[in-house]
Amino acid sequence: MEDLLQDYKARMDAIKATIQNSEELTAYLDEEEEEQYRALIEKFEGQIHEIYMEVANNHPLQIVSLENLLLDPEFEGLYLPKALGYTVLRGQINENFEYERPQKQFKKVLEFINGSSNFDQIKKRVGQSIQVGFALSSDIWITNIIAAAGNKQVKNFLESQNQVQYHDIRNRRTAYVKYAKQFQSLNFYTADFPSDKPSLIREFHLLKSFLLYRAVNHKGNNGDLSQKLSEFIGGSASFDGDPRFLELLMIIAMKYDLSDADKSNISSYFNQLRNEPEFEVKFFNLIVRLHGEIDLNSEAEQRLIGILDTTGSDKISLMYQVLSEVHTKGYMNEESINSTRDFYYMNEGLSPQNTAVRQSIFYYFKDLLSKLTVTDYADYFEINKVMIQYINIFGNQSFNQDIKDSSLKYIKKLLKHYTDKRGRDYQDIKKYVWSSFVDLNFMSEKELKEFFKTKRKAKPTS
Repeated sequence: MEDLLQDYKARMDAIKATIQNSEELTAYLDEEEEEQYRALIEKFEGQIHEIYMEVANNHPLQIVSLENLLLDPEFEGLYLPKALGYTVLRGQINENFEYERPQKQFKKVLEFINGSSNFDQIKKRVGQSIQVGFALSSDIWITNIIAAAGNKQVKNFLESQNQVQYHDIRNRRTAYVKYAKQFQSLNFYTADFPSDKPSLIREFHLLKSFLLYRAVNHKGNNGDLSQKLSEFIGGSASFDGDPRFLELLMIIAMKYDLSDADKSNISSYFNQLRNEPEFEVKFFNLIVRLHGEIDLNSEAEQRLIGILDTTGSDKISLMYQVLSEVHTKGYMNEESINSTRDFYYMNEGLSPQNTAVRQSIFYYFKDLLSKLTVTDYADYFEINKVMIQYINIFGNQSFNQDIKDSSLKYIKKLLKHYTDKRGRDYQDIKKYVWSSFVDLNFMSEKELKEFFKTKRKAKPTS
């Protein structure tokens, strides 16, 4: 956690002062009715939200400091319902949909709400957050929270949010997924960068989620993280070769803009690891796993190629020599295809290095097919010829299925556009798809006949 910048503090102090001097607060204190409190919400929460999102987007490591600033009675509990929801969703959950460890910030915000003079108003807006937070927490932790509540009214409310139905993992999963969807457009992610192995073990999952979120959603807007990333990269000796550090380093190397010094430190660390037995297998297994979690596109691979030493003769160097050729000459280039074939045949078909190569090549096709317009279908015919070459090289059912799925997605888009079955476009598409899909064993003639059959609309019932 970093301290909030003085500019944000000053802006928050100005909002707080305006709240305290507002006619809306005066009216609420006189009447203490929901209508008056709602007027406070409508006037001021938008202003607070604007600052929160600005901090989250540009200075994400200061989010907790901002939330703590809101725990001032003079903010009258405004924005705390949203902040409580953020703390619920930031926690790392396990396969049983339970928190890996108690959530300190969730507890801190909830206990402030429990003791707030505006509790009767705030509680109307936090029930679902508390239910989900309690569902993910241990019974002992919940009992302690309830026991610490100040009065019977608060205790009764908290007890009513601790619902038995969430003892069933299926109900917990459903509740969590539905709840998270309400916040999916909001940025509230933060993390702590570990400085030693114990803190790395503790913070790994949240830091990984944070780094991936920033890489995907805030690319080019992560300047505030530069110093922390450099410190983390340079602290490799503190993490004692832990595989978690390697995984985070891989994500940073492939997804973040780094200084030459950072790149050099990563390169040195990788060279050190490459002397260890079984490192190649660990490395390729990690690449395969990351391919399943994030889009390791050509840009990401080229970042890594620019950092790694690929001049050697080990499998890591050889694979990235091939991918470098694919990136520079193109995956449709005959030399690239031949190099891919030569490397692939060096290894067992289901080896992690071959899986990594297949994943990289597939991403090219997936990306290209997703960008083709309906008027580019002739280009698809040419691309398909190249896909067939890679299908023949790999001889892998999973790769074939991925190619089929991406192709079908594009073809469905074509058929939605070209609806005249007697038109030349439709006939060209049908003829080519019918021939190539049968040859590739993607679909049988019977399945294709059904696929191209006109779907009749059901007659309306009288």
